[in-house]
Amino acid sequence: MLQQSHQLYAYHVWANERLFDHLAQLPKEVFHAEVTSVFPSVSHTLGHMYLFERLFMSVLAEVPNDDIFPKLQGWTEEAQGRSVEEMRRLFADVSGEFRDLLRRTPDPDKAMTIEHPLYGRLDTHFSEILGHVVNHGTYHRGNVTAMLRQQGHAGVPTDYMFYLVERQASANDKGTR
Repeated sequence: MLQQSHQLYAYHVWANERLFDHLAQLPKEVFHAEVTSVFPSVSHTLGHMYLFERLFMSVLAEVPNDDIFPKLQGWTEEAQGRSVEEMRRLFADVSGEFRDLLRRTPDPDKAMTIEHPLYGRLDTHFSEILGHVVNHGTYHRGNVTAMLRQQGHAGVPTDYMFYLVERQASANDKGTR
């Protein structure tokens, strides 16, 4: 399961990077343009994703809720008004922290209990929470694609299958050198 958890997270980072690469090629105003969607703009969507990444990084690191909740507002503000490149750097920072945590977690199926003030207690596993982080990112990258289309721009393919194909092609290229 360790390999699968690491690969899913690697896919998540790859997909976010593809999205950032694509956004960097578009007119700057597209990132902050108001649209009718789940969030009012692409930048707000990525801000939400960043907050979620920070939150669940802390949950997986088993930081107590009393230490997490006071940071939520700061993480939200940290992502507001950022450019594509600034947002990319925020995501890179949290991705590095996730990779460190994955290296320090020898058992990705270790049992965990999450206590939420509204939703109650959840007995789960590290790998399930990590899967939720990846799934959440996939969902919101889809939102971004819809927002871009509303503005007359194409999205970028970030499906897991594209990741696997690219990974295989890269491995094949290395094997032919």
